[in-house]
Amino acid sequence: MTVKAIFLDKDGTLIENVPYNTDPSRVRLTPGAGPALVRLHTLGYALIVVSNQPGIAHGFFAPRALDAVYERLRILLAPYHVPLAGFYYCPHHPAGRVPRYATACGCRKPAPGLLLAAATIHGVHLERSWMIGDILDDVEAGQRAGCRTVLVDNGNETEWRQGPFRAPDATATDLRGAAERIARCAAWSERYYRREVRA
Repeated sequence: MTVKAIFLDKDGTLIENVPYNTDPSRVRLTPGAGPALVRLHTLGYALIVVSNQPGIAHGFFAPRALDAVYERLRILLAPYHVPLAGFYYCPHHPAGRVPRYATACGCRKPAPGLLLAAATIHGVHLERSWMIGDILDDVEAGQRAGCRTVLVDNGNETEWRQGPFRAPDATATDLRGAAERIARCAAWSERYYRREVRA
């Protein structure tokens, strides 16, 4: 059995963008994120967080510090009865100060490694899935993995570097808008998928 998924960028998309934050008390959902995830979960999507965390490579915090962030996310989403199927992060950065993590890799977005690994673990059908993020590196990672993509255009993308795989399938101003865009596509997509499966 295959699963369709929503891959979610964390900082600036799912939660407020506080650089290098691992303090659970400062973790807050972006406006409308809770209802947006309810909508997506109701449509049958598994919700999977995929996040670059270069603060590990720079020595700002240890990987285990993200455990508290993940737990805080679970607490914030509990009132909405929305489970996270997974929480994956890249600890690398080529300019990092911690030798173990100071490297180029295949998991740091815009590379698709985090999505591909999560898809293998969870049995995700990538062509039926979406990547939602607030910068074009998220879009590129999603498209290189084989997903459709939504750019949350909330001001966090500042470079607008163009190139292959960097044109989103849709744009929205927040996560709630992204969920609405995906919901509009869901019925047609499911009809198309069932027709292809029967063929």
